[in-house]
Amino acid sequence: MTRLALEQVTDFGDFTKGKDLREFFKQAYSNISSQNCLSDVRLSPDGRHIHVIVRQPKSGLMTHDKYQRPHLMQGQKHVDLVLTGNVPIVDVIYFPQSKPEDGASVLGVIFENGRVEFWRFLECKSGWHLLQTVDLCNSPRAKVISVCLSQNFIIWCEERPPSENSNSVCSKFRFCICKKTIEVNEGGVSLGNVNIALHNNPRYTTINSGDLVYLLPDVRENSSTGVSKVFLAWSPEHDTFKVYSACSCTLMKSSSKESDFKRLVTDCIGLLSIINPPDICGFSPTGSGDLLLLLSTGWVCIMMRDGSLHNIYKLPDNCLSASGTQNSLKIYNEILALTIGRTLFLIDTKCGVELERISLKTEGLLFVNTLDSNSPQMLSETGLFVVTQKPKPSPTLSEDSSAFLVEAVFEEACKYYQQRSLSSTQLTVEKLKKGGMFQAPISLAAILKDYLSNQKTKTGEKHSTGHERLMSSLESELRSLVLLEDIKTSVVKASEKDLENYCENLVQQEICRLLSGELEKENLQYLNGIFHLFPAYSWHAMQAVLHLRCNGEGLLSSKAPAELWKIILSPVQATANFAHCNGQQKHTMLPVFELLCHSIFKFQPSWLPRFLELAQQQSGGLSKSSWGYGMKESSESLPLYKRALTVLPCKGTYQHLEVELLLCSERPKAIMQALRILIKQGQWERVTQVAERFCRQSQLLNKDIFSALLCEVSQHRDLDPYLDLLWTLCPEDMTVTSILNIVLKNLPDSTQNSGPFEAHGSQVTIGLLKPLLRKVLQRETKPSQRYADILQSPTVPPLTPPRQPKSLFRDVEQQETKQRTSAGSQVTSQARLV
Repeated sequence: MTRLALEQVTDFGDFTKGKDLREFFKQAYSNISSQNCLSDVRLSPDGRHIHVIVRQPKSGLMTHDKYQRPHLMQGQKHVDLVLTGNVPIVDVIYFPQSKPEDGASVLGVIFENGRVEFWRFLECKSGWHLLQTVDLCNSPRAKVISVCLSQNFIIWCEERPPSENSNSVCSKFRFCICKKTIEVNEGGVSLGNVNIALHNNPRYTTINSGDLVYLLPDVRENSSTGVSKVFLAWSPEHDTFKVYSACSCTLMKSSSKESDFKRLVTDCIGLLSIINPPDICGFSPTGSGDLLLLLSTGWVCIMMRDGSLHNIYKLPDNCLSASGTQNSLKIYNEILALTIGRTLFLIDTKCGVELERISLKTEGLLFVNTLDSNSPQMLSETGLFVVTQKPKPSPTLSEDSSAFLVEAVFEEACKYYQQRSLSSTQLTVEKLKKGGMFQAPISLAAILKDYLSNQKTKTGEKHSTGHERLMSSLESELRSLVLLEDIKTSVVKASEKDLENYCENLVQQEICRLLSGELEKENLQYLNGIFHLFPAYSWHAMQAVLHLRCNGEGLLSSKAPAELWKIILSPVQATANFAHCNGQQKHTMLPVFELLCHSIFKFQPSWLPRFLELAQQQSGGLSKSSWGYGMKESSESLPLYKRALTVLPCKGTYQHLEVELLLCSERPKAIMQALRILIKQGQWERVTQVAERFCRQSQLLNKDIFSALLCEVSQHRDLDPYLDLLWTLCPEDMTVTSILNIVLKNLPDSTQNSGPFEAHGSQVTIGLLKPLLRKVLQRETKPSQRYADILQSPTVPPLTPPRQPKSLFRDVEQQETKQRTSAGSQVTSQARLV
């Protein structure tokens, strides 16, 4: 087994000033804002140069360089790139040479006033040298907001000075997107003319990904116009735009080279008023035209160039709010690296599985090194780090392991026999070893000694003897037992660096061992203690033992065997002293299912309803066996949804989870309870969705839901936009009389001082009920289809049967009479003969 770990790069020395990287950052961090310090750090593509943009108290640039041949540079004078001035620096960008054989890349320092300084690092000439200075903007009053490089274009968002007659709304659309062709060669840098690709647009951040440039709205501006809900993808080569949204839909595919922002989003005005996409908390280009996004919902997703949004990984709930706004994310081959605060997440992009979660001492900035683009690399205040694959620390078998294991066997046997003994005398290990009546622990101790001796000597001789067959049958149990004891020994001897990995492995082994058999009172108490003392390790162990996976649609899946689910979903244990008060457990022993629900609620609350659905599927429909209203429930037959509800606090701060759990149960009583909660909260759109979903499941449930909603219609006018949908939910057995009785019974009391005409009526009117009453009345007066064929008279009379001549009919009748008479006489004669 291998694990991903961070290793520090130790050969990055600052040979220009004799300072290390930590001292460099201490000096740089003292001059920049602590909230966005890492957002002002840039690295060269080859990882040899670190640039820190200083914004306070004066703008400037600090650089840290790595020399490939430092021993040749000790006797020379070094030229450092340190800039100070009054004009803020927007960004620094590396421009590759038009011809790769011309040498290293050129660094461009872009200032807010549009000035660009081009620098080149020459190791043979002792450092940085200024090549030339150019201006991007045509107007001296223009400001550069953001800048990026795409193919042979330099692209920037430019702020134009406001006009005298412009208002506050117009001032937010005084920006434009510009581009210039750029060519870098050995002789210098040449720029083309300014070309405005888009004007009258809001403030945008430009991000380059492959042949596309993404224009993201500035998160610092809360625009009330709604344009911050969308972002643009622009192809500089073809001058075509696409309008995207974080709601996983493309609002408009292309714009036929439209250069006016207002005309560009005209077709999206209707959608802007109804969509509510999550905020974009972080982003990173993939280099192939796609864009990696970190949304405020906690999802890390990738926006494909065709507009589709693919979910990759869901962060733990409240992770973004608890860690602040500092984050960084990159994709390295098939591994997604994400830093949130002081935690590094490593995710498999193919299946969304969390490969590793590493705690950091300080916040880090991820970057891609062109020399090694497959390995995640991170820069922090303490230095440079690279993620490597290391074998998991395997515990070494100590010399005293056999003695410890044998002693543990006898101690466990003492507990076992003492619980089942009728004698009051205390059993000891010495009595078990000396007495001849307890052969089981002595045999097991001998087997363990033989197994451990074979492990040490590595003798591979195999014979088809009874002893060999016994050892092969006990191989897996003995290996797990020895591994568990060795992990415990390693925890005691481990250093602080490896202690966390050992503890997590130990917790996982113990939880897996406890859940592999029937849980008694002592083992259940031990399991409760593990979850209480090591909540984070227990959470990770639970995911590993159950093989829990969350797909892009938020659904949970598990590959755990049915025997394990049977232990987890077993009824409430009588020995567990199961006493709850809606999430408040004091000195109580929780069953396994409640323990898992508590762990999910603590670390990933949004998984709780999905886990309940998964548990109900695994239970084989037992949780839905009582679909009636009047069935009594005991502590032994408590449904899973009620057991899951006990983990929620009493104050009702998680009513949205309570509603989801009630709806996931799909029981009539629970559904009506969830509906009443939604009605009390006034979430009418959600109320109608729930009603439309569950009215088709049962006629009795349909009638209760419709009656409850009809009561609300009688009392207020909040459901007016949904009346057409509600009338379609009217049950078949509802009559006009029953509808009017419900309405009249639930009408609110009329105020005494109200006049004959109210400006804003709050009561239901006959006009609102007219479509419903007409529909029900037509259904009552319409003849039943069951007897339609009887009630409807045929329009054409039936055909007359063919008539025969009267004489012929008489002859036929006489002939039939003779045949019947002769047959009767034959039967009579046979009876007499018998």
